[in-house]
Amino acid sequence: MNDAVIVDVIRTPSGKGKPGGQLSGIHPADLLSRVLRALVERNDLDPALIDDVIAGCVSQSGQQTMNIARNAILGAGLPESVPGTTIDRQCGSSQQAAHFAAQGVMSGAYDIAIACGVESMSRVPMFSSSQGQDPAGPAVAARYPEGLVNQGISAELIAARWKLDRDALDSFSARSHARAAAAAASGAFDSEILPITVTDADGTERTLTTDETVRATTTVEGLGGLKPSFRDEAMGARFPEIDWSITPGNSSPLTDGASAALIMSAAKAEALGLRPRARFHSFSVTGSDPLLMLTGVIPATEKVLARAGLGIDDIDAYEVNEAFAPVPMVWQQELGADPERLNPRGGAIALGHPLGGSGTRLLTTLLNHLEATGGRYGLQTMCEGGGMANATVIERL
Repeated sequence: MNDAVIVDVIRTPSGKGKPGGQLSGIHPADLLSRVLRALVERNDLDPALIDDVIAGCVSQSGQQTMNIARNAILGAGLPESVPGTTIDRQCGSSQQAAHFAAQGVMSGAYDIAIACGVESMSRVPMFSSSQGQDPAGPAVAARYPEGLVNQGISAELIAARWKLDRDALDSFSARSHARAAAAAASGAFDSEILPITVTDADGTERTLTTDETVRATTTVEGLGGLKPSFRDEAMGARFPEIDWSITPGNSSPLTDGASAALIMSAAKAEALGLRPRARFHSFSVTGSDPLLMLTGVIPATEKVLARAGLGIDDIDAYEVNEAFAPVPMVWQQELGADPERLNPRGGAIALGHPLGGSGTRLLTTLLNHLEATGGRYGLQTMCEGGGMANATVIERL
């Protein structure tokens, strides 16, 4: 079996996912095309050699419909011979794209593939793809007669079950911003962020190089003044254990962004004179309770570590997506993981969560951190809507 290696990773800076956010003026297909073009150009790669582009995108409606991967390929000026496909595994979509790309290389189906993802939450709002319709259908309703819940209620249930109080959630969130702000100030993100040029309404051009969602001045006291986002009388009656602790401050913000990874066989990298930066070591994907849908990161991690033949202490850095603060906190508690290795450059609470673009964003940040610190193994995992999770172990080369 071929080794699948990562030659390069790149991402845009984050933008607030609302009108007026720093990336909101860019069509999502164009946003993705910019990272594809940059990935090819900075590695002096003949784009005709790319066997496939696999893109993650969650809200596949409006400007993100009709296979955004293909539209981004054409917008990037890549040869028409380069194919692309768009996948949806909810928040883990581009992490799954990386799995599919690497597994294609390992099997010999691909020599070179790009895994990537994008979400413009300012232009294509979350849940817009369902257009107000019920996506689950009557059979699911019959299986869960009391009804499933949204992710915010799931986060509340997790906080209650693991006894995570509001102060603990806000403290974790403030730490995320502090770590991200420190990483940005040190230049740690410089090599992974693609500068994005935008034109303001008055015709002035600006180049964006920093994450708009990071708030360096965040404090626990400030977060403590925010009101719970998901307080609901009916849900409170159904789940009296809920304390209503999930707020905008301890959740990931709506975000615009794109990211991509250049993946190929070790032999092809050598033939092209390209330096592999890491190899894919192990993969897992699992389903979990759709009511506590955010806890899948725990069995997914256990599964990937077993496949890798590694223990949690063998991993030098963990990227656990901060969709809501309880997710990485419970993951850390259940796995006995070192908190200093968990999201060492901050997580999605600070850096943003552009849904379909988050998987390869985590991969980008993880690999750059391993290189900066001399770490060998990195693990990333992502909770996903409907009760699923992906986990990936990479080995720095």
